Amino acid sequence: MRRTVTGEQYAASKTIELHVRQETTLMEFLMNEMYGISRNKVKDILQGHGVQVNKKLVTQYDYPLLPGQVVHVSRHKRSTELNSKFVRIVYEDKDIIVINKSEGILSMESAPGQYCVKTILNEYFKKRHFKCTAHVVHRLDRETSGLMMYAKSLESRKILEENWHDLVYDRRYVAVLCGEMEQEGGTVRSWLRDNKAFVTYSSPTDNGGKLAITHYHRLRVKNGLTLAEMKLETGRKNQIRVHMKDLGYPVAGDTKYGNGRNPLGRLALHAYRLNFFHPITGERMVFETPFPTPFLKFFDEKEEKQKS
Repeated sequence: MRRTVTGEQYAASKTIELHVRQETTLMEFLMNEMYGISRNKVKDILQGHGVQVNKKLVTQYDYPLLPGQVVHVSRHKRSTELNSKFVRIVYEDKDIIVINKSEGILSMESAPGQYCVKTILNEYFKKRHFKCTAHVVHRLDRETSGLMMYAKSLESRKILEENWHDLVYDRRYVAVLCGEMEQEGGTVRSWLRDNKAFVTYSSPTDNGGKLAITHYHRLRVKNGLTLAEMKLETGRKNQIRVHMKDLGYPVAGDTKYGNGRNPLGRLALHAYRLNFFHPITGERMVFETPFPTPFLKFFDEKEEKQKS
């Protein structure tokens, strides 16, 4: 018979150990193993850094589990947990950290002493007495939210920088676009180059810039807006924003490349999927966040996320 832990046993223990016997997700596993526990309680434990999978901190509720893995659940929240309105930890081990970034903060400083995600993570590491630094391996624009990865060691940073396109196999964004897109989807391919004012220009032919390729797919259309998904084949500065402008459907709330419409009061661009092979272990890492609720309200979408 499968071993279960009752709410009373959990409350009486500092840490419990659970063994995974079949392929599942973390939330489903904890709900099944910890008899009588509520879904909200499980979420609290995850957000409080109370769950480790094979001794690695995990906060992602749909984190995939495989037979043979060991899950430890701690009753007490760590006093050293990250408490930031801008950053939520999704996954962490000794080599990398995956976070969900809010809009309104830079990935790394653009001027000395500037507050940014890298600063927040370094303060968090210091608080936990970790002898590591958050190394930037890719970026999100200040007003773009979503999933990001930082390297925690020089070795993992070097591997990610030198093998990014081989290791990162699926990066996807969701956006609210201005205008009702007629086409179901397609691919934008152009060369991007900055001028002296740091405005990115797009050219269908080689202009001395960098080749950028974006695949896009229309999800919903309503109220003069389009909900669309973008999959990056390349990761250039302002790539999605410039390419959507090229199509005639700029990202809502884009003050640099948009048309002035700002129905959400923010740039309506979110990095919702980040899939890659771990730079050290080679393990397949799969991360995904729900589409932001404000993005869906214009399309009468009741579910957390509209799948393509």
